[in-house]
Amino acid sequence: MLATLKERLDARQSALLVIDMQNDFCAEGGYVEKVIGRNAQACRAIAGDVAGLVADARAAKVPVVWVVADYSVDKVTPSMRIKAMERGSDAVCCAPGSWGAAFHGVAPAAGESVITKHCYSGFMGTPLDAHLRGLGTQTLVFAGVQTNVCVESTLRDGASLGFHIVVAKDCVASHMQPAHEATLQMVSFLFGDVLARRDIAAHWRVP
Repeated sequence: MLATLKERLDARQSALLVIDMQNDFCAEGGYVEKVIGRNAQACRAIAGDVAGLVADARAAKVPVVWVVADYSVDKVTPSMRIKAMERGSDAVCCAPGSWGAAFHGVAPAAGESVITKHCYSGFMGTPLDAHLRGLGTQTLVFAGVQTNVCVESTLRDGASLGFHIVVAKDCVASHMQPAHEATLQMVSFLFGDVLARRDIAAHWRVP
């Protein structure tokens, strides 16, 4: 058990998970804006901070793991399929090979792992858990979107699997600000730590 924040954020046992930084979730005219009808400006706005945290992780030799969505109709869960039908559009969110699935504002470097998910949690039906265990990871640092959906679903599963959880509060966002804030409050209360990215990076730089 890593009882102190210093222990939890030891670079040797941390990994940075970047969740769904894709055009359909972040860009003007992406799925969130065009189909769901929400303003994704908050998600676009964090791209620079996410890129900064990724650079900090790389400098500290913290593994960066990219989790991306493929919500093809034949791959998503029945409940997700029903919600898509209720929107009255046949558009696919983050269809493989599409502009919507492309990375937004930040992207993997050569050799960094990309895990594809077909539901909100990055752990469900993917090799993410086994991959992190293979790296010796004990603490997951989260960045990306949406705070209250895919970030929260993944961090909850991560906590249940025994990982320590840290959310970079200026590197996550949602098109639903009250829900974003509620997730950060719940993480602080029950699931782990909520810190600014520069504070996380400062821990990673400690010898």
